[in-house]
Amino acid sequence: MTDFKIVSDCKLLNLPKIGDERGNLSIIEQLKQIPFEIKRVHWIYDVPGGLDRGGHAYKQTEEFIVALSGSFDVEIDDGTNKQVFLLNRSYYGLYVPNGMWRTMTNFSTNSLALVLSSTDYDEQDYVSDYEEYKLWRKDDTIIPTTYDAKTSIKVNAPSNVLVDSGGRSVFDCSLCELNKMHDKEGNLTYMYENVHVPFPINRVFYSYDIPGGEDRGAHAHKKCHQFLIAASGSFEVTLDDGTNKRTVLLNRPFWGLHVPPGIWASEQGFSSGSICLVLASEGYSEDDYIRTYDDYLNFIQNR
Repeated sequence: MTDFKIVSDCKLLNLPKIGDERGNLSIIEQLKQIPFEIKRVHWIYDVPGGLDRGGHAYKQTEEFIVALSGSFDVEIDDGTNKQVFLLNRSYYGLYVPNGMWRTMTNFSTNSLALVLSSTDYDEQDYVSDYEEYKLWRKDDTIIPTTYDAKTSIKVNAPSNVLVDSGGRSVFDCSLCELNKMHDKEGNLTYMYENVHVPFPINRVFYSYDIPGGEDRGAHAHKKCHQFLIAASGSFEVTLDDGTNKRTVLLNRPFWGLHVPPGIWASEQGFSSGSICLVLASEGYSEDDYIRTYDDYLNFIQNR
């Protein structure tokens, strides 16, 4: 028999909140802040007032849900008991184990929901009929047959993508248009590791509460690939390879910029209410950072 989780197994988990005069930053690293490996990431935005998202369960997938901006409720149901969790801060989120029926509701204006998932997409992992869900919870030999592909589109199976050692030029940085799923319940953009980004997603972090006009970043990485998204608002990314410079404007939640290691990058010109969402190939390591521009010039000359 399946060892089903119950409502009380859902947990609000605190996240690191690193703040200074440039705003705040929170980090979600797999198997550290959350108890699973990150396989998929999606974010939900432009949800009209009064409409719900979700209304399904997963047989295998675990999730972690964060309100990057605004607020919304997550209603959890294990077939017997129900509980409502309010998400309204960027520095904590809700862990939802597999087997839970969950619905996201009561979205405030300009809400932005970030969802991390533990599995590659599989249509048959969804249960989207509540009556079938209740029967399955009572007897796991009854296999639900109603699936829901609303939160993901099936793509080719992820392959083991080999990434090179890093960027040699600012022109190795790629601006990408991402998938945007639009329906009456709002918009959703999703990314899978080794499919939409050429690296495994080991860490997700985001900057928020950034004063208008402030700058962030101004460093390079030795090994870490990053993918930057303006999940809300807009900002510019200035790229520098020691010879050439390039500035890229990010101002849509369905556009992103891949910055390979070996490129000096800084973010500036943040509009009010901006959120910079970053997917990273490596866990945090201070040794991977190059913090001063002189050290960066020495690094690229000697690599």
